[in-house]
Amino acid sequence: MEENDLTKEERREVRRKRRLRNQIVAYITVIALILLMAAGIVLGIGKLTAGRGEAEQESQASQEVLNQILADEEIIQTPEPTPEFVELTPEEKLDQIVDAAIEVMPLEDKVAGLFIVTPEAITGVTTALQAGEGTKEALAQYAVGGLVYFTKNIQSEEQIITMLNNTELYTKYPLFFGVDEEGGSVARLAEAGIGTKVDNAQTIGGSGDTNNAYLAGLSIGGDLSRIGFNLDFAPVADLANVENSAIGTRSYGADAASAAGYVSAAVQGLSEQGITSCLKHFPGIGGSVQDTHTGLASTGRSAEQFRGEEFTVFQAGINAGADMVMIGHISAPELTGNNDPCTFSEELVTNILRNELGFQGVIITDAMNMKAVSDYYDSADAAIQALRAGCDMILMPEDFEAAYNGVLQAVRDGIISEERVNDSLRRIYRIKYADKIEE
Repeated sequence: MEENDLTKEERREVRRKRRLRNQIVAYITVIALILLMAAGIVLGIGKLTAGRGEAEQESQASQEVLNQILADEEIIQTPEPTPEFVELTPEEKLDQIVDAAIEVMPLEDKVAGLFIVTPEAITGVTTALQAGEGTKEALAQYAVGGLVYFTKNIQSEEQIITMLNNTELYTKYPLFFGVDEEGGSVARLAEAGIGTKVDNAQTIGGSGDTNNAYLAGLSIGGDLSRIGFNLDFAPVADLANVENSAIGTRSYGADAASAAGYVSAAVQGLSEQGITSCLKHFPGIGGSVQDTHTGLASTGRSAEQFRGEEFTVFQAGINAGADMVMIGHISAPELTGNNDPCTFSEELVTNILRNELGFQGVIITDAMNMKAVSDYYDSADAAIQALRAGCDMILMPEDFEAAYNGVLQAVRDGIISEERVNDSLRRIYRIKYADKIEE
């Protein structure tokens, strides 16, 4: 049916329903649009919130990076303070060299390094006149601290120079090449017709001019240095203070103040030629008429007399730069408290010489083959007792192998500590390596 066929009322009703339907559709459309808009708003807000969260996260991350950069920049700008570089003194450098040398030494070599012996003692030959394979093998077995030579070892200047040079090539460690060159009657080179003949100490001491002792030391030192020696068992610091003193013409005299000046000058002369000097024979054997070479010797001088006289002479030599002091085998009961040779007295060696007089160099025994020792002590016991008293080096034991093996066993048994051996080696090597540091 078409709308035109309807009555007027029917058409009106159709139009009313159409309007109502259109309104409903419009309402629905509006509501849908509203819902869509609401959803859009909610979605937008959500995105906006999410974006703000991401932005905040990004901002926070950026801030952290910035903080790290600033922290890094602060570290760069204000670095941790570095320790200030301190230049080692020559003494400290020498200590480092010495400690490094001793650290790698086997015990056998350490113990051998405490001995100064004749070349015959380690090679077994009757008279050593050259250094060849025998010397090389001997030094490999016994790395002794030094060798001492006598007139019988010297035939000519060329021969002794070659001998010393070859010996130096064969040793693992630096050696003391020692000799008794005091002047006068105790002068191994001069006795062999080599070098300058120098007056004895008594003559020089009587000259009234200490410069003569200096010139004598300079001359002797020059000869020794040229030939290859580096150690002179001189000068004599004993006072000839009794009639017919055992020290005789080897002393600068009886007056302590005068003798002190001559001893100091002699030490200076030797030192300027690069020669290590050895003051002898502490505490002083000039107060006895007995000779320790041939048997027991003793002195009744009081401790006060020694401190007021003999000690002042030795102290002067020490102050002048003497690096070694030899202990005499004389008995001095007023100092040591017993009749044993001073070599075995801790009171004398350690308490007096080392501590009271402040001597920090090498303390060496007199020759241990002298009758004052060898007639009463075996070689091993004598060496052990001397080291325990505070001596650093043992000179010429009667039986070197027995003395060496005895000391080695004493260290292994703890009778003598290895650190005690190391202490002596430090003093020894401070002399031997003194030329290794830059001034």
